[in-house]
Amino acid sequence: MAKKEFKAESKRLLEMMINSIYTQREIFLRELISNASDAVDKIYYKALTDDNLVFNKEDYYIKVTADKATRTLTIADTGIGMTKDELENNLGVIAKSGSLAFKKENEAQDGHNIIGQFGVGFYSAFMVADVVTVTSRALGSDEAFKWESEGADGYTIVPAEKAEVGTEIVMKIKPNTEDDNYDEFLEEYRLRAIIKKYSDFIRYPIKMEMSSRRPKEGEEGEFEEFKEEQTVNSMVPIWRKNKSELKDEDYANFYNEKRYGFDKPLKHVHLSADGAVRYQAILFIPENTPFDYYTKEFEKGLELYSNGVLIMDKCGDLLPDFFGFVKGMVDSEDLSLNISREMLQHDRQLKLIAKNIQSKIKSTLLSLLKDERDKYETFYKAFGRQLKFGVYNDYGMNKDVLQDLLLFTSSKEKKQVTLDEYVSRMPEEQKYIYYASGESVDRLEKLPQTEIVLDKGYEILYFTDDIDEFAIKIIASYKDKEFKSVSSGDLGIDSEEKDKEAEEKQSGNKELFEYMQSLLEGKVKSVKASKRLKSHPVCLTAEGELTIEMEKILKAMPSGQDVKAEKVLEINTDHEVFRSLQNAFENDKTKLGLYTSLLYNQALLIEGLSIEDPVAFTNDICKVMV
Repeated sequence: MAKKEFKAESKRLLEMMINSIYTQREIFLRELISNASDAVDKIYYKALTDDNLVFNKEDYYIKVTADKATRTLTIADTGIGMTKDELENNLGVIAKSGSLAFKKENEAQDGHNIIGQFGVGFYSAFMVADVVTVTSRALGSDEAFKWESEGADGYTIVPAEKAEVGTEIVMKIKPNTEDDNYDEFLEEYRLRAIIKKYSDFIRYPIKMEMSSRRPKEGEEGEFEEFKEEQTVNSMVPIWRKNKSELKDEDYANFYNEKRYGFDKPLKHVHLSADGAVRYQAILFIPENTPFDYYTKEFEKGLELYSNGVLIMDKCGDLLPDFFGFVKGMVDSEDLSLNISREMLQHDRQLKLIAKNIQSKIKSTLLSLLKDERDKYETFYKAFGRQLKFGVYNDYGMNKDVLQDLLLFTSSKEKKQVTLDEYVSRMPEEQKYIYYASGESVDRLEKLPQTEIVLDKGYEILYFTDDIDEFAIKIIASYKDKEFKSVSSGDLGIDSEEKDKEAEEKQSGNKELFEYMQSLLEGKVKSVKASKRLKSHPVCLTAEGELTIEMEKILKAMPSGQDVKAEKVLEINTDHEVFRSLQNAFENDKTKLGLYTSLLYNQALLIEGLSIEDPVAFTNDICKVMV
């Protein structure tokens, strides 16, 4: 029979499908198995309305056979088959889908969903094969036909012999090249891995002849290899089973089988939605941080299935960055797939699923926080930093989603508390939520600036993560209570009487403080009498939005931002050191310069800031000792 040309626009169209649409060659097996599953589904649909047709699921399967000797790979199914005209229309016209047409004709029927929506999947076979031969016998027909093609130059259709209803696709696998290894598609374990990856949950058995070993009869210690037919797919996915049938270990096993992580999940969520968009999902909250989690190489996302067929390994659009630690999968039959069935069009369904998943993750974490605090704290140790980045990023757009999930160490309980727990026990007269930022809790507990706040009986939140203060600046207030650093200019604690007393001390020692400020020109904005110090002689505070701790963090960044907080050197006028300063100011300006330098460097050390000239500092100490 003469070769026919494809009824598509041009040879270039087929070449583009083969070379451009699919990003990975292994996808061809997914496409052909999905088509085979469709063929069986069509018999199921017909059985719903044809009393003469009995659908016995055990009679239907898909078989994959590799023959290294002939370099052929065969995909056979016991599905509905195709007539000569259907071979002509479905395989001779690129981008026409028999499955899509069948689906439209049977939209009112209940039953299995047809996977195929585009007619290009079949042509992915040409990515790995020089010749593709399709032999098919349609249901209710005594005739079979063979369709054969070597690619874009066209195809032939001739009568053939086939004893059973169904379709058999034989691919002549391409020879290896210097750059490409096609032999892998003839290796049974490689084929099995591809099937498990993409088609594990096809609802019909996918059978293969697999090599196994067994003890040799009559010869102790000797083994022989043999072939046996095995079903290589799981068929029924865990997410389609009744939750009542499943135990925690079933979900844990699924987590391990899918290699979501080497840890054990702290929590799982099994979702089944049947509203504006239908989908099923299983989500996992991991226990440990993946080794590459805070690197550029980490890729967030959930596995995405369409009717049990894997479409994407990691669909990042289903998870916001701040919940990027969540593992799991989503399966939906309502998704709008693009032509290659590898990626999604960004449509309303996808956005709705993502929104619902975000809401469910948050409610699950809140439930964990409320009912299983130890587990939540384990989770927070691993991923709390990510939540805080989520608050800070995107100009605080997600702060309302995340602020109730944050934990900070409390000065009162010496353990982590939520913002809600802090606010709920604030004394009525307390104006602000107080916090202190630094490298460790031990160091923060010794800060001179905390004295007056703690003496008032107010709780302090200790920020020890470099993102903490930046996130809090974005939140700004919680339940109408503003955040206030213990190192900020005005703590809102002092009475009018106390303020007046401080002003008098400042005014009475104005010349001394102005002289000390002149000695520290460019280093501090001002020197003043402290209202917060009790037992300590000196401390640094900051005016404005940029705190001293934020300055340290910004300067430590790779960009090395040259930013400076507006520092204020506060002097405890009730400390005996202050009397030494007054005496030096009146009698020995050189000594005052020495004292001023020492106090400034001491304040730097207290804040964890580096001293500009350590040698000069040690020499100054020696001068005092002499």
